[in-house]
Amino acid sequence: MSRIGKIPVKVPQGVKVSFDHHVMTVEGTKGKLSQAYSELVTFENKGSEILVSRVNDEKQTKAFHGLYRNLLNNMVIGVSNGWSRVLLINGVGYRAEVKGNLLTMNLGYSNEIQVGIPEGLTVIVEQNVRVTISGNDKQRVGEFASEVRSLRPPEPYKGKGIKYDEEHIRRKVGKSGVK
Repeated sequence: MSRIGKIPVKVPQGVKVSFDHHVMTVEGTKGKLSQAYSELVTFENKGSEILVSRVNDEKQTKAFHGLYRNLLNNMVIGVSNGWSRVLLINGVGYRAEVKGNLLTMNLGYSNEIQVGIPEGLTVIVEQNVRVTISGNDKQRVGEFASEVRSLRPPEPYKGKGIKYDEEHIRRKVGKSGVK
């Protein structure tokens, strides 16, 4: 049995979960999310928790078992608490600010970079260098954070660039000099 798939998904108060025509829908205080799922996986609602089971023991079915359990769990957490990702901007003159629906950043290039904020996500910039991206869909939050980080990934010599808050940059030693 799948180690992740056999763990029941806890549903907090105020979150409604429904399964219709191979689409799971989760509603909560932070919004509504839906996800299609395979017929090889079945869901059993037991009030405050949901059990995920599979139809057979084939390799693909076992993979779907853990996948859809985790997707459902991420959706439940997203509509109840939400997801967020923090990016740190490091470098002389590097800064960011939110102007309406655009994230505007100066990252050492000749022009400032403007990135449109996707609908359903909120971006907060603190002290011009700390960017917090939050929303109810874990995949969209992570994807947008990755897109912003890829504009100027951190370099290993001085650590300049955009990095995740929990990321550690392995620093390299510069030139050794004349012998």
